[in-house]
Amino acid sequence: MFGMDARIAPLRALSFALIACLLATMTPPTAAQEPAAGTAAGAGPVYNVEIIVFRAAGALGGAENWGAEAGARNIAGDESASGTTQVGGYIAALPPAVWQLNDLENRLRSSGTYVPMAHAAWSQTASSWGTRAGFSMQRLGISVPGLAGTVFLERSQFLHLGVSVTYSMPNPPPGLGAAPGTPFTINESRRVKFYERNYFDHPAFGVIALVTPVQGARAPGR
Repeated sequence: MFGMDARIAPLRALSFALIACLLATMTPPTAAQEPAAGTAAGAGPVYNVEIIVFRAAGALGGAENWGAEAGARNIAGDESASGTTQVGGYIAALPPAVWQLNDLENRLRSSGTYVPMAHAAWSQTASSWGTRAGFSMQRLGISVPGLAGTVFLERSQFLHLGVSVTYSMPNPPPGLGAAPGTPFTINESRRVKFYERNYFDHPAFGVIALVTPVQGARAPGR
């Protein structure tokens, strides 16, 4: 990953391979399940964002320099800043009945390798590219001890989803070589393809996200 210790790549590849096996057995949502993107008045298109945050039950790699990763950032693709700056608006939480990653959460839980910690979904508009303006874990209804940070959706020519999240677990798996309370950080942004799952990986924990367009959503505050 850009700006991070070169040893991290093979360790991330191991955790990604395990997650990929779980994702490969899932039937992805299709465009037929969601209509075209709606528009919130004066705020642009509206999107549904769904995330699962999980931790590894055991170490998925060896010890690393965890203190060096906090400032690292991996941005997928280059974008030009838009002429105007817009901050995305939170519209509403989505009820569990319409969540699309429930089966995946169950598979993570039954894998014995991963432990789901949080699952949330909401509707929002996007911020301008480069603002990194998003919503905190608390704003999204996620309250997990040691977990903090934001999820942000940005748009210029393309739509990107990013996470800037830190997780401090009281008892890290011994193989990580980390002391209790060591902060592990994911600080990445990925270009979004609707109905495709995005995996933000780390040897200690991870985030799986799905972004879909919305039709008929109301503007924030209505």
